[in-house]
Formats: sequence, C-alpha cells, structure tokens
Amino acid sequence: MEGATASCIFCQIATKSASTTLLHSDDKVVAFQDINPSAFRHFLVIPVEHIPTVNDLQKRDEDYSLVNHMLNVGKTLLHQDAPQSKEYRFGFHRPPFNSVDHLHLHCLALPFIPRWKHVKYMSLGHHGFVEAGQLLEKIKPS
Repeated sequence: MEGATASCIFCQIATKSASTTLLHSDDKVVAFQDINPSAFRHFLVIPVEHIPTVNDLQKRDEDYSLVNHMLNVGKTLLHQDAPQSKEYRFGFHRPPFNSVDHLHLHCLALPFIPRWKHVKYMSLGHHGFVEAGQLLEKIKPS
C-alpha cells in the first residue's frame, strides 16, 4: 500500500490489520463507524492509500474522483442505515483540527448527540470543517 505508515491507525484499518468492523470495502476506500460518534449515525470513509490531509489533495482527476467516490459511499451507507434522518452532513476536518493524519470523510446523520458536538463541524474560514461539496469544487480539474 503506497505511503502506508505502520503507526497510522487508519492504514491499519484499511489493510484490515485492525479489528474494526467494515461497513464497506473496495479497492479505493473502506468505511466504518466512528469510535467516538458525534451524531445519531457517524461513519468515516477513508482511502486505502495513505493521504495525510485535505491539504494534500490537488486539482487532479484522481483526487477529484477519490473524494467523489468517498462521498458516494458515505451517502449510500447513511441513506441505507438512517433513512429517517432529515439532515446529513459530509465533510473533512482541516489541519490543525483533524485528529488523525489520514484523510477521512465524516458522514453524519443528524441530530448531533450531544447537541454541542455541532461545534466540531463548523467552518472557520480556511480552518475547521469543509463540506465535501465545497472541497470537490476546490479540487475540480479545470
């Protein structure tokens, strides 16, 4: 696995060397429940390839395609598991607010539990949380 690091917990999950139950797995991404959920449903979708953060993504077809695939997997899982939710959020934390240096898409079926957790998923200008759709616009190849 390109760029994988032995110390990265998400690399361990992606290579199935950690005992995490996967909700989805294909050649590009894996998905699983967040260990510390912030909402009614909270899944993470991560690339199999080690990409540290959103700052490492560029305006390239392969990056755009990857993020789009991550979003589609997340939407499919949440709509299957929490169809009754009226609101969903999909996005990424930007450094220095990311907890793990391995790109991961937060897929949230609201409400936030407890309610104050919404603070972790606010956009703070060029910091904080970036919605998946906004990131896709930013990295869309010309």
